[in-house]
Amino acid sequence: MPGKKIFISGDEAVAEAVRMARPHVISAYPITPQTVTVERISDFVEDGSLKSEYLHVESEHSAMSAAIGAAAVGARTFTATSSQGLLYMAETLPYASGARFPIVMMNANRTVATPWALLSDHRDSLSQLDSGWMQVYCEDAQEAFDMILQAYRIAEDPRVMSPVMVNLDGFILTHTYEMVDLPDQEEVDAFLPPYRTENRMDLEEPRTVCYASLDEYMEFHMKQEFDMRKARAVIAEVDRDFGIRFGRQYGGLLEKYRCEDADAVIFTLGSVTGTVRSVIDSMRGNGYRVGLVKMRFVRPFPEDEVVDIAEKVKAIGVLDRDLSIGYEGIVFSNVSSSVLRACSAPAMVNYIGGLGGRNISKDNIQEMFLELLRAADGEKGKRVRFVNVGSEYDG
Repeated sequence: MPGKKIFISGDEAVAEAVRMARPHVISAYPITPQTVTVERISDFVEDGSLKSEYLHVESEHSAMSAAIGAAAVGARTFTATSSQGLLYMAETLPYASGARFPIVMMNANRTVATPWALLSDHRDSLSQLDSGWMQVYCEDAQEAFDMILQAYRIAEDPRVMSPVMVNLDGFILTHTYEMVDLPDQEEVDAFLPPYRTENRMDLEEPRTVCYASLDEYMEFHMKQEFDMRKARAVIAEVDRDFGIRFGRQYGGLLEKYRCEDADAVIFTLGSVTGTVRSVIDSMRGNGYRVGLVKMRFVRPFPEDEVVDIAEKVKAIGVLDRDLSIGYEGIVFSNVSSSVLRACSAPAMVNYIGGLGGRNISKDNIQEMFLELLRAADGEKGKRVRFVNVGSEYDG
């Protein structure tokens, strides 16, 4: 395809995609490890390659509030955050989704306090699943670039009109350099036309978006739910169109790898996916029938796709870089509820790993698959397992 290939980090890949998406307003507040993204965007505004209003606000709460204000008058907007910053703006997230503003936000996944840590897990974003935002998780810098462009197209679709959170594993993706294909601006403009919406403030037709009566509130959120369900088809449609135009396609809501005859599969989010792929290729060479399900979107949740997989395999492992204290991993809970629809439910194990950025090695992943294969043969084991910890801490 026309364009160029450059060596950049995941943070910079997001910034390049934002530049090519041509948002009207950027609301920026730096927080490690997303700071490079808003710094690069400020460079683009300064050199004129991005004509946008750049707002350097005083907090993450203000960053989202400014994005909401801009979106309310029909502007395409972007912001970025991470970890405690996302939690600080949590109050404003339902305002954006409830008002049906198609804001795109990059979140650099980082563990939350206490204790303090800087490396990556998914506790920050997964804690906000009920906020009404779509959530997508990227495997590498190329997917991060591509998903920013897809996110605007999905969010701004009249059938959807909901904000999107694009998640990158902090430092693992944000600060790792890779070769990334950048298309020509003309190709991006053809894929993502200028934003036009009727959902904006109009002095000629004033309306309220802040209050609903007892007779309207529930129906209002039912409509929001029904439109989020419509987003599943829009996500698949946009992904197919992106593949036709740019030669890269991601499977829509989720991607399956070597699942056709698999006895056991592991569900993943984010950057660990590549490591799991490598282990699968090695184990396949030794005769093990194992596969991968890369969860891309957690909201909207790919319920039908999960049920289809569950009806074909004997064991499912869900690798959560998150823990809902007092129960299990959040992704595991979501997958489990869908699997209940399957005609014959497979064995299931929740693997909790990578909290605070702890390594998940190839050996760890192979051990998971071997345990899942034993479970597929009927061996009973623990429902929740902790990965790469001392035996005295494991479940």
